[in-house]
Amino acid sequence: MRAVTYDAYAAVPVVADLPDPVCPADGVVVRVGATGVCRSDWHAWQGHDPVPLPMVPGHELAGTVVEVGADVTRWRGGERVTAPFVCGCGRCEHCRAGEAQVCPDQQQPGFTYPGSFAELVVVPAADLNLVALPDEVDLVAAATLGCRYATAYRALTAHGQVAAGQWVAVHGCGGVGLSALQLARALGARVVALDPSPDALELAGALGAEVLLDPSVVDAAAAVREATSGGAHVSLDAVGHSATAVASVTCLRRRGRHVQVGLLLGAHATPPLPMGPVVAHELSVHGSHGMAAADYPGLLALVAQGAVDPGALVGRVVGLDEAPAALVAMGDPARGAGITVVVP
Repeated sequence: MRAVTYDAYAAVPVVADLPDPVCPADGVVVRVGATGVCRSDWHAWQGHDPVPLPMVPGHELAGTVVEVGADVTRWRGGERVTAPFVCGCGRCEHCRAGEAQVCPDQQQPGFTYPGSFAELVVVPAADLNLVALPDEVDLVAAATLGCRYATAYRALTAHGQVAAGQWVAVHGCGGVGLSALQLARALGARVVALDPSPDALELAGALGAEVLLDPSVVDAAAAVREATSGGAHVSLDAVGHSATAVASVTCLRRRGRHVQVGLLLGAHATPPLPMGPVVAHELSVHGSHGMAAADYPGLLALVAQGAVDPGALVGRVVGLDEAPAALVAMGDPARGAGITVVVP
């Protein structure tokens, strides 16, 4: 198969001919129809989130099952599918409880084994991890779901417990932030969007954010509190930076919920969160790490109904030969708004 690969951190990725993946007994092989380019892929390539080398990046995938392992019972081949970026083992107490996103023996395409910037990719423990796609959801749109939309959906529902009429602050209008914005609006919430990029803010406004703020020119937390008459009910750091994490906590109203979505790596791994207000105002601080396959029906229903349109966030669709440059560009703050999707 053809695939993108890199053999050293920050080395220019290349497209190469690699052996087809071997189908595990409990897994399937998926012919990749589309795969998203995510900043998490860039972090891995840079070595911020170390991975085994060489590595094929890519963890947001959609495609068709072409080979089925002997122990798989729910799939026969030919199904249009997607999968979470966290693939649970299917055996531990967390997977049995429906919490595969925190499985201690999890596998992640593009991070623990070769990913979906390729013509073929494995999904292990397929009976647990595969998700059938409704006919209304095409493969390019589905390629945005496995990381960004799924993470945002669980962040807002399971952790943020957002309700209609509440204010949601979204710090960072990249892929996951804009996904959260769309989902919050679909759930009836009002949204404040924060980003230093004019293009990102323009797209956020088109997607329904009522308040647009540039944190490079305003005090982000104070501006959110003023715009929402007391603070956000739910706030997400969708960037993964000490400043945005602190602003997300301090922009909350009393008993508000902060959800950390962006990866906090390197120098930003331990941000100085203001624990005084957390205690005095009974704030909640949550982490959110993807979403188990069992929780996809609610998200897919919103997409199938047209309440959420992943296609609206797709900025570019490129071929496999353009994928290395698309991955490298994730480090450029001027790369433009929207999600890049690779069609191998």
